[in-house]
Amino acid sequence: MEPDSIPTELILTHPRQTLGNVKLDWMPQPGHYLDYQGQTYTILERRHRYRLKLEGYRLHKIALYVKAAKRPKEKSLIEGRWVMGDASCNFNAHSELIRCAVNPEGPCDTCRFYEPAAPEIPN
Repeated sequence: MEPDSIPTELILTHPRQTLGNVKLDWMPQPGHYLDYQGQTYTILERRHRYRLKLEGYRLHKIALYVKAAKRPKEKSLIEGRWVMGDASCNFNAHSELIRCAVNPEGPCDTCRFYEPAAPEIPN
């Protein structure tokens, strides 16, 4: 095993099945996208698997629960993290996984429900 690689199992959420095992050189987070065998997946959940060794528990591998998805064309940076869609809209969910309740598939730029978010009033 390479020093910085993490053994990772990819599990499709619906229908529940294992897609395969990969070694990643980055720490995957829910909301990130992963390309595997020509398909793009959204990471929904990450679970760690540990093994007991003489010196204590050690990370053995990671299980990623994913679903097939398209990479969003619209993203906004909010407080150091990327969210889907136009975050200036009042209906935006400020989430990596869902754009908004009224137009979850997007796009934001032609949405008839677009409503500018009210500016925050400082205390």
